[in-house]
Amino acid sequence: MRTLLAGITALALAGCTGVPEGIEPVTGFDTERYLGTWYEIARLDHSFEEGLSNVSAEYSLNDDGSIKVINRGYDAEADKWKEADGRAAFVEGENTGHLKVSFFGPFYASYVVFELDREDYSYVFVTGYDRDYLWFLSRTPEVSDEALEAFRDRAKAEGFDLSELIVVEQQKHSGDQK
Repeated sequence: MRTLLAGITALALAGCTGVPEGIEPVTGFDTERYLGTWYEIARLDHSFEEGLSNVSAEYSLNDDGSIKVINRGYDAEADKWKEADGRAAFVEGENTGHLKVSFFGPFYASYVVFELDREDYSYVFVTGYDRDYLWFLSRTPEVSDEALEAFRDRAKAEGFDLSELIVVEQQKHSGDQK
């Protein structure tokens, strides 16, 4: 019985680091170019980001080769900044945009880069282990209407339901924390 429970737990945890059917993580991923600050342009909302605006993510290397993740967002209702620190590691190797991210100890979730501006790493489209998770991140807090439309078009083509898509307000930047 203990072996069965361990197997079920392992399968459940592995499912959270998988890739949605039909989605392909980018290859030729360059970690050094990916590091730094990204601004959240649009997302499918979840309880851990509900009500947050001015959301950004900061990626840097840890000494062990994993990636340090600091997510920040402003909660206008509470009039305060919220921050979550995490750790990411590659699932399929450093050249593939499929990572597992943890904000809660040994529990990981997928971070799948399925679109990336390879020229200057200025934008990225990310999903989780299923199509309930979707983010459009940019190096700048604002993007053109054309860029947002290209994101929507690609997400629809990949089977995402965009009826709950939120375009994130980015008026107060994470560097403005008080």
